[in-house]
Amino acid sequence: MSNPINSNELFCHLSSASIASIIRTAEGSVCYAGPGIQQEPAKAMSDVANRIGPELLTVSLDFDERVMRMGYGDFAAVQLLRDAGIVINNSHGLRNALIIVDGEGYTFTPTPLYLEAETTHDSARNSLRLSHEQVSEALARLSPAAKAIAIAQTDDKEEKARIANLPVEVGAILVDDIQFQQVDNKLKEAPPVKFDLARQVRVFEPYLQYVELSLTGAAIQRHRISIPPCIQKLGSSEDLEGRLRTTFDLINKDDKLSSKSLDASLRSIRDDLTKSLGKQGRVISKAQKPLLMKRLGELRGKLKAHQDTVADELQQHLDGSRKQIIDYYLPLAIQNPSDAIHGQLLVATEPTENDVRRWLNAQLDSVFPRSETLIQDMRLEERFKDVTYETLNHKEFLQSVKKAFSGTGIDWDKAYEEFLAAGEKDSDAHEE
Repeated sequence: MSNPINSNELFCHLSSASIASIIRTAEGSVCYAGPGIQQEPAKAMSDVANRIGPELLTVSLDFDERVMRMGYGDFAAVQLLRDAGIVINNSHGLRNALIIVDGEGYTFTPTPLYLEAETTHDSARNSLRLSHEQVSEALARLSPAAKAIAIAQTDDKEEKARIANLPVEVGAILVDDIQFQQVDNKLKEAPPVKFDLARQVRVFEPYLQYVELSLTGAAIQRHRISIPPCIQKLGSSEDLEGRLRTTFDLINKDDKLSSKSLDASLRSIRDDLTKSLGKQGRVISKAQKPLLMKRLGELRGKLKAHQDTVADELQQHLDGSRKQIIDYYLPLAIQNPSDAIHGQLLVATEPTENDVRRWLNAQLDSVFPRSETLIQDMRLEERFKDVTYETLNHKEFLQSVKKAFSGTGIDWDKAYEEFLAAGEKDSDAHEE
């Protein structure tokens, strides 16, 4: 691998590996600044510190767990530096990066590994070579320790004085044991995602999203109440067979208060705008998500109209159903009143028809809902979930997607190849 320091190019490429190579050439001093640091450069700095002394290496980082979660740096790399006795300064908000070794320096753009893999291609020019004047200027304005190095690297008294008078712009606060432990604890409590997996998932994120659609509480025709056991013991008949056994239908299944038309509308939306991936669930093309939300909005309008209709008539149906049960059991209870009916009486007489009716109503109060409660429970809900690494790795995922979205013009095989490639380590690094 060629060393960028030996290059005459102004624009060049720096990777973690090439930065480490530059660091290992150090004889006098090393200055590194950036949002974070990866393990290769950190290991090189550790080795150099053992050779020339840790006091000749300066490091400025945005030492924050959020920065590491973006993939700008590695916590283990910081641990390597600390173990080598290298002082680490915390420069909050630092996003540009700088590497200066023995007066030769580069400014570069570090790679946030959460978004993309680090490339080793020389054509990816992410770095700018600094002049000697720019190196001195950068060191002087970075931190007091870096300024001291810049002053020591020149023999010109006037230049020493000029550098000494330059203001420190970045500034830094020493990363102490307390801050180090706090960041360590946060990363252990909620470990960062594996960056290669996150990149793989994002290949399909622009296209697909899992969706679940549900209409709850509207199917009143499916509501049943359980006849209290104390009422069931009164006897039975064939008069209400079909509705009345141990349970009772609140309304007839074909009643106009039924939700069948709403169910059919939702089923049509689901079939037209979402696609089934079998056991993995249903997905929607993100491009069609606005249309889906529009259709769901229209269905919510129908649901509101249904609720208004139900509000006007449901309580009458409920009262009628209650009356039907009472009318059926009342003569049975009068003919053979149970002990439970006697138990409500305060006088030692046979229960009257009103006594029995009051008792039946009291028992049904515990199982019969109020119409307003049923109406409030009517909801149309949608739940969206992004694709995950686990679902993308399902052996049937690609075939299911290709079948569901055939004729869309999307090259799903190409997308899947990109998905696989996103998780691979840069093969060029191994080739070099």
